[in-house]
Amino acid sequence: MTEIETLTLQTESAYAWTNKLLNSIPFEKWDTLPDVLETTVTWQVGHLIMSHYFHTAMVIVGHQMDILKQVPLKEYDAMFTEASPIISIGKTNAETLFGQLNLVQQKSLSIIKSLPIEALTSKLEPTPTPHPVATTKFESLDWNIKHTMYHCGQIGILKRVVDERYDFGLRRVEK
Repeated sequence: MTEIETLTLQTESAYAWTNKLLNSIPFEKWDTLPDVLETTVTWQVGHLIMSHYFHTAMVIVGHQMDILKQVPLKEYDAMFTEASPIISIGKTNAETLFGQLNLVQQKSLSIIKSLPIEALTSKLEPTPTPHPVATTKFESLDWNIKHTMYHCGQIGILKRVVDERYDFGLRRVEK
């Protein structure tokens, strides 16, 4: 298996786990801001839209006009990058936001799959904001996987607090 195939598989898996959890949380609960966590599902999803775009598109191949036309990234940057989750409450539609997350994820995967293997050791595309951890394209794509699963864990905790415990289908076999 090539590095591109491994990055693709791991990215697909991270996105699938995140989306599986998100699908289980009713949209009407996405803006719930529990005191104990100080975040919302809405903020987590908006943050993932921004991070997927940055880590797997912008610093890898540059801006993607099709995404820029469909997702208000400038507005989302103000709400979902460093801002407090409280400012995003009531500002988006959960169903639309989830659709935009899926759109960015599909674009992300198509970019990864299209990369030649030698691109992985290349320096990142220049951006006004430096990448927080990566200097090469491989490092950015690898960080996207880790960062996604970090937020997947936060979404799992949020699900438990605002809705119910997630049922992974694990059952103890009684003897």
